[in-house]
Amino acid sequence: MYRQGDVLIVPLADAVDRTPPAAVAAAIADLQPASRDHRGRMVLALGESTGHAHAVVGRGELYPSASAFEPMYLHLPEGGRVVHEEHAAFPLPPGWYRVVRQREYEPGSVRMVAD
Repeated sequence: MYRQGDVLIVPLADAVDRTPPAAVAAAIADLQPASRDHRGRMVLALGESTGHAHAVVGRGELYPSASAFEPMYLHLPEGGRVVHEEHAAFPLPPGWYRVVRQREYEPGSVRMVAD
């Protein structure tokens, strides 16, 4: 598992077989890959207070979820690098990943953690 700030990245399968694991295939069946930002990155989470982004650089596709509380899925056929303006960058090996945003409980509600 990998973590950067409020983003958790969980490996699901390596990229030897380019088809997603069955559970991922079902989850992304009706989804289109997310557009990249103006810098060519796949943005995993955008900091609401700073405007900085947890993002992935490299070939691949990010499948967004219908809700911020559901995981996203990331495919990196050649690997990639997770970057953020305030955190150290680190490499991700080729594979499929589930991306989960950290949440926190406040009495009466659950909210996403903001960077």
